[in-house]
Parts: sequence; C-alpha cells; structure tokens
Amino acid sequence: MEAHMEWNEVINGIPLIFVVMGLVELAKVFGASGKALTGISTGIGLVLGILYQLSLGMPSDYAGWFGAVIYGIALGITASGVYSAIRNAANPAGK
Repeated sequence: MEAHMEWNEVINGIPLIFVVMGLVELAKVFGASGKALTGISTGIGLVLGILYQLSLGMPSDYAGWFGAVIYGIALGITASGVYSAIRNAANPAGK
C-alpha cells in the first residue's frame, strides 16, 4: 500500500483535517491548552490518518505501515499548523 498525501481527503463530505481540528477544539473545552494541544492534535491525526489509510487497503509490508504512520503524524501536525496560522492571522498583534 502506498501512502496517499494530497490533504483533500474527504470522509462522507467532511475534510479529514477539519475533523482533527474540531476534535482538538473539543479537547480545549475539556481544559487542554498550550503545548498539550499540539500533542493532542498529533495523536488525533495519527489515529485518524492510520484509520484513513487502512480504509484504502491493509498495508502488506513495513513500508505500507510506515507510510500510514507518517501520514497520520503529518495530518496532526498540519492541522495544528493550520490552526496556529488562522489564529495568528486573526490576531496579528497577539492581543
């Protein structure tokens, strides 16, 4: 299985990256903050990214599993970066 990274993956009409961002926002409601949110985003991205890759087909070798894990980590880190960029654009002076 080859990892598929286009960042436009849509599950039942919902972009996967938005699901990660929404779940991180939910974690904030429960009190998570600061650097913990980056870890939470990475963890959620890892789980959802691997599940997405599995939905495309079960990896048959180490390279397939490695690609799925890297995809998941990248999904979480990207979601965290997008959130930070939006937050910084909305509040450029840090107010």
